[in-house]
Amino acid sequence: MPRVLLIEDDPAVREGVELGLRRRGHEVLSAATGEAGLAALAGFRPDLLLLDLMLPGLNGVQVCRRVREDSQLPIIMLTARGDDFDVIVGLEAGADDYIVKPARPEVIEARIRAVLRRIEDVAPGRPATEVHGDLTIDRAGLSVTKAGRRLTLAPSELKLLLHLSAAPEQVFSRQQLLEHVWEHSYHADARLVDACVRRLRNKIEDESGTPRYVQTLRGFGYRFGPL
Repeated sequence: MPRVLLIEDDPAVREGVELGLRRRGHEVLSAATGEAGLAALAGFRPDLLLLDLMLPGLNGVQVCRRVREDSQLPIIMLTARGDDFDVIVGLEAGADDYIVKPARPEVIEARIRAVLRRIEDVAPGRPATEVHGDLTIDRAGLSVTKAGRRLTLAPSELKLLLHLSAAPEQVFSRQQLLEHVWEHSYHADARLVDACVRRLRNKIEDESGTPRYVQTLRGFGYRFGPL
């Protein structure tokens, strides 16, 4: 079972989430502050980070940015308010998903499984390696390079790119992308898609304001190319 690092300052929430995950077979290490959580990363080597946004000292958004500087570690944010502006900031900082507290253990487990689920080839029969301009997508190795430089993509960014690039020029609505990439069905979570698109563009596009790869068709959704 996956190893989960939980950073949560509320003792009751921390104990409840940790107990629920342990009962489901997860190995869990918890920390009450962002500083303690970051210090534990190297030694614990988690498969996923469950991160509270509202932390004392170094807050969840700052922790997320620190992790994203050099890591593809899956990150799920915990937030008390689903419509909070901080959720958007957290997604922009690199979180793959979020959970509104309080959440039942089965909800947390389902989100963890969705984020960690192995990325499968979304288009059987396509070449293992594809070249699009100066972007090389290795579907077998689950890696992306731009002009020969390997890019560090969060799991949601990689899954989104694999899904879009598997059907160049096909337009996908936000709802379709939510269902295929995040395995969500709640339409309000469209902000997950928009935030992920912005992050992905910042990494793969020459000019994120005039995207060459991930293009917007206003009123319809997103597509890959044409180049």
